[in-house]
Amino acid sequence: MHRLNELLQELGISKVRLAKYLGVSRQMVYNYLEFDDINKWPKEKKILLFKLLDIEDGEEGTINSIKVTTDYLMAVESRLNQGVKSSSDLDNYFDLKGLNKEEQTLLADVTYLLKEKLLDEDKREENFYVVQYLYHLMRSIDNVPEIKYIFGYMSKTTGFTNPEDFKFDEDKQFIFEGILYSALTLYNNGGASRSKLAESHKRFVKEIEQKNEEKLSRTQQLNTIKIQALKELGYTEINESNAQEVIEKIAEIESRKV
Repeated sequence: MHRLNELLQELGISKVRLAKYLGVSRQMVYNYLEFDDINKWPKEKKILLFKLLDIEDGEEGTINSIKVTTDYLMAVESRLNQGVKSSSDLDNYFDLKGLNKEEQTLLADVTYLLKEKLLDEDKREENFYVVQYLYHLMRSIDNVPEIKYIFGYMSKTTGFTNPEDFKFDEDKQFIFEGILYSALTLYNNGGASRSKLAESHKRFVKEIEQKNEEKLSRTQQLNTIKIQALKELGYTEINESNAQEVIEKIAEIESRKV
């Protein structure tokens, strides 16, 4: 099994890609690779692995004798890509029409990783909220550009992106990254404490509550105007046939107050 781990590294096969190929979670792949005997793998997963590595039998010595050449590497890569494509059921959940190959791969990787996080029994509840917050961020990203800068900053600090690479508004992203770096440095070095930041956090909460109140007030106002518009038009509800007329009436009522 030690040689199998080495072989996978030589071939550049990540745990995520192998997990996709085998149709299991990444954690399950880690579990498989910790076994002292490959025969302890589920039979169907072992057969898939042998097929990928072009092994005719399950002898440990066969794996030990494999020499990675350019031709062998390319052949394994081809089988891996085909296997991942065949085992992927993303099309059952998404309409991929209009997405190029790179975009489809990215969507598949994100979806697979999110599912894996949600299935992690040790952190299932915590990961649920992580994914939920991520969903909220994605919904808000068009109205809050700083979210993109946060994603970029984290990508850079975790080594996935060159720190001098700017995909958005370079000046704003540069300034935001400098501010965020200073803040996180203070946080990580123990320069901040709950007591020191209590007042600041209180203002943070108050500002959010005020925004929510304004949003609620606006919603109630629009609902009142909608009821008035329906009443003036002689309708009891908005439907497909009268929607445009009602919207125009709402706009008219709002203009009266200007």
